[in-house]
Amino acid sequence: MAAIRKNSVQSKLNATKPKIVLTGGGTAGHVSPNIALLPSLEADGWEIVYIGSKNGIEKKLVAEVGLSYYGISSGKLRRYFSWENFIDPFKVIKGVFDAYFAIAKIKPQVVFSKGGFVTVPVILASWLHRVPMIIHESDFSSGLANRLSIPFANKVCVTFPETVKNLAKYAAKVIHTGLPIRPEILEGVASRGRELCGFTADLPVLFVVGGSTGSAKINQAIRTNLDKITTKYQVVHACGKGNLDDSLSGHPHYRQFEYLGKELADILAIADLVVSRSGANAVFEFLTLRKPNLLIPLSKASSRGDQILNAQSFAARGYSAVLLEENLTSESLLAAIADLDTRRDEFIQNMQQSQDTKAIAQIVSLIAGFSNR
Repeated sequence: MAAIRKNSVQSKLNATKPKIVLTGGGTAGHVSPNIALLPSLEADGWEIVYIGSKNGIEKKLVAEVGLSYYGISSGKLRRYFSWENFIDPFKVIKGVFDAYFAIAKIKPQVVFSKGGFVTVPVILASWLHRVPMIIHESDFSSGLANRLSIPFANKVCVTFPETVKNLAKYAAKVIHTGLPIRPEILEGVASRGRELCGFTADLPVLFVVGGSTGSAKINQAIRTNLDKITTKYQVVHACGKGNLDDSLSGHPHYRQFEYLGKELADILAIADLVVSRSGANAVFEFLTLRKPNLLIPLSKASSRGDQILNAQSFAARGYSAVLLEENLTSESLLAAIADLDTRRDEFIQNMQQSQDTKAIAQIVSLIAGFSNR
């Protein structure tokens, strides 16, 4: 009987909690900012439910943090020809029905969307239920899913201040917040990072990362210059899956990893300089940690150009140096790293003055405005 009464009390407590649906998927970049909000949302008393695709990366990432999860059908919004473009609209329509019934069951006070093609059915279903919606855009320029969704949203949070001007048509609901960063990225321990790499405290550390899958051009340019670079730096290289170079495994000042998960915070704790792609999550982590960085954005030949715009924005504000991929050679990379080192204090000082590191507090405050409490 005591157990029954306890469950009954817990059910009543849960019933009084405001509910929020988080959505976003397709890439880790559309999920990580949602996860970054969890501690603050939970502390603020929200009951949190996640809606994502049935088999996307978001399902695995959300399972790791223990949220209730609703999987829906989802097609991909492509800008190129594919026979699947003829099938996917039907998947999107089914996804709207899936999301409609999920929203009806959950009965949230608000929906927070981070973008990705899975969010379009959720936004449409929420609009049909008249549930308030907040959208967050990570990149300088809006992705296709968010461009389709913005007209239905009550509020639109943007990462870059320039994006406010780009969305002037929706000025009344656009707010510059910056990007939510995972709290654990701030909890790195330098001693653990040095132990993992076998490094000493005598030489500064250069951290090189080419994105989640690595970059053949960055990998080649770093390794070509390795003997020169390691006279001044110890190098940690996240080179991407399948891109390890066994011939360099015994190098005393070079450590390579296919991928860095929980270890990333410890590696960033020992990094003095960073060479990286310019995805929004990465550049805001460097900004939050005040790490001088050289950004090598994906070219327009292999992207919609959002990384170039991200990098240009950070360069204009004095947070980052930029080397375009089209100009990347072993020689230009060596020169750019030397220049970054010379100007490192300048970059750190500029980053210390940034107000773009309070995104979580701003967004959670905005969400609180939709609570029925």
